[in-house]
Amino acid sequence: MAIKELHHLTSDQLLRQKDLIKPSSAYQQGTFSCVGSTESFSIMSFTGKYELQSQENFEPFMKALGLPDDQIQKGKDIKSISEIVQDGKKFKITVTTGSKVLHNEFVIGEECEMEMLTGEKVKAVVQMEGNNRLVANLKGLKSVTELNGDTITNTLTMGDLTYKRISKRI
Repeated sequence: MAIKELHHLTSDQLLRQKDLIKPSSAYQQGTFSCVGSTESFSIMSFTGKYELQSQENFEPFMKALGLPDDQIQKGKDIKSISEIVQDGKKFKITVTTGSKVLHNEFVIGEECEMEMLTGEKVKAVVQMEGNNRLVANLKGLKSVTELNGDTITNTLTMGDLTYKRISKRI
């Protein structure tokens, strides 16, 4: 398989090509190079703490989820902190918003139980698209979390309503 073909593989597919790739000296940063090639590429690490910078459609989205108005009003101006710990395909995500703490753990591609914003626990499978995007469907709600540099954008879609959160690494 040529290096150009490897660029289009997901991280899982890439790791299955272990006979064609070897860790480079920068292995700890998630960089790999192909045997017989000087080209390399990165699998991004989500690990870090992120502070909410902005959000769009918070109130209408939370109302559609069924959260009470008093909870929506309390939460709309709080700068939540998200902490992500990634160990290969395993993720631990803790989101602290005031006194509310939401904690989820999952392994890419495996069914898990996740807590929604409402406190309800649902079964879901989180997939990785490319090297910087996590996608999950949670009981009619689609969650896409994308890492670009030090910015994480989380977009939640339910029907034709979208809620977008943008957080920066701290």
